Amino acid sequence: MAIKNPWSNRSAGFAIAIAFLVGVFGALSLRSNSSHSSHSSHSQTLSNRDVSDRQLHRWRVPVAFGTNLPALGDNILYVADALKTSSRNNIQFDVFEPGMVIPALSITEGVRDKKIEAGYTWLGYDQGRIPATPLISAVPFGMEPWEFTAWYFEDEGKVLTESLYHPHRVHPILCGVIGPETAGWFRFPIKSLADFKGLKIRFAGLGGKVIQKLGASVTMIPGGEIFQALEKGALDATEYSMPAVDQMLGFDQVAKYNYFPGWHQTFTAAHLVVNLSIWESLAAADKSLIEMACTAGIIRNLSRGEGIQGEVMQGFAAKGVTSMQFSDEILKQLKVVTQEVLAEEADNDEDFARIWASQKKFQATYRHWKNKAYLPRDF
Repeated sequence: MAIKNPWSNRSAGFAIAIAFLVGVFGALSLRSNSSHSSHSSHSQTLSNRDVSDRQLHRWRVPVAFGTNLPALGDNILYVADALKTSSRNNIQFDVFEPGMVIPALSITEGVRDKKIEAGYTWLGYDQGRIPATPLISAVPFGMEPWEFTAWYFEDEGKVLTESLYHPHRVHPILCGVIGPETAGWFRFPIKSLADFKGLKIRFAGLGGKVIQKLGASVTMIPGGEIFQALEKGALDATEYSMPAVDQMLGFDQVAKYNYFPGWHQTFTAAHLVVNLSIWESLAAADKSLIEMACTAGIIRNLSRGEGIQGEVMQGFAAKGVTSMQFSDEILKQLKVVTQEVLAEEADNDEDFARIWASQKKFQATYRHWKNKAYLPRDF
């Protein structure tokens, strides 16, 4: 007779109990995962709903510079694309070329009057109405690009720029910076300051006032009109931007002497200008996105501007262009006249005086770093 194993029944019961517990825990786990999945799905739905419920902002954004112009003009396209993607199409810029919607030199006036929602421009074009604007656009013998952005973001620049434009119902956002321009394209060499007397030249900003003080006949016309004026002899010389831009506009075909350094414009700042009431109506998230896109635009803009000039200048000789350098003596004399112009402007306008004082104070402090930290340029 076979002997029964006393543990067999116990084993069977134990196995049943284990199976029961596994089933219970499995069910709980599935329920938990299902609940988590449902919660995630619900959260995703809410997130998508939040995005779709946000107001669409589609703005007309005319520009002062053709978007075909590298660094000077194409930066707004980068900013617009970045904003459209990061906002999931909720912030869209319809970019219009110069003159299509509003005159290229009147963008801030259009923004002020709500003829357009926003624009991308060089604020120095407002010099006739707002005398201090060249200080936040381009200053002769002024700060280098990164020095300017340091003053703008880390010191008083942003606050002073906004306080300058808010009374005009315009909100300015620094959105692009490039390095120095060339000192101009001339039909004949400039050997002394006396050669500026009687010169018919297109020149912008405070540099234009300096040249005018030297006896030049200074005119201010948009970039698209300069070549024709040079070709017809209405202009003897012009400044506009960096070599990669100027050659696209054909200056090198008429004026064969390209001068350096860009004493009159050591940095060139571009701003996105938004109607103030429209800006104030935006949600904080939308304001932040626009500001971030513009800040990204600054470094991309500066990088592009610096990256493409060398190759263009390398090809000057083949085009019969002579790259010229103003002598130290001429530069020193230009600086003396510049200081006279800056002092006169400060005497005539409180905003100008306040912003210029802020820049000089920052430069005096920054100089401790600047003069020690960087290698000499001729090293």
